[in-house]
Amino acid sequence: MNNRNKQVLALSVGIALLPPLWALLAPYLGISTGAVALICAGLYVTNGNKQQDGLKIMVGFWLGDLWALLAIIIMEWLKWNANLELFLTLSVLGFIAVIIASYLENIIFLPSWLCGWAIGLTIMAPENIVNLKGLFIQIAIAMAVGVWYVGAGVDLFTKCILKKEVKREVEHI
Repeated sequence: MNNRNKQVLALSVGIALLPPLWALLAPYLGISTGAVALICAGLYVTNGNKQQDGLKIMVGFWLGDLWALLAIIIMEWLKWNANLELFLTLSVLGFIAVIIASYLENIIFLPSWLCGWAIGLTIMAPENIVNLKGLFIQIAIAMAVGVWYVGAGVDLFTKCILKKEVKREVEHI
């Protein structure tokens, strides 16, 4: 079997085991937003599986989750025309997020902030404002699981499988 096929097989096994295990366990842990982990892992992988960026990616996701909560609270409070509230709130918060992340790029990954904001708004916007605290926390947990367990975890699992395979091949020589 060539090296590419081994990599694909190892990744396939990791994807087949780790994310479904999270999907199975999340509801038992009180997390109804488990799929968020898969979205967040996708961004982690798109960034090149760089474990050294994991913390700033997670910080970005958490800021996005906070930004979604803040946007919903602001729009609930304003009591203006709904379209005007939406446009102004998203414009101002988007502008501020880009400025902050640009100056703190060592600790905040802007794409994860914006992605986290979209995730949070998608899940929290249809909910009653009373339910938002619980959802905010569930989303934040799923985001961390996505970066560290699904993203970094599958990558580490794949590397371990491949390392064992290389060791086995060397022993046969």
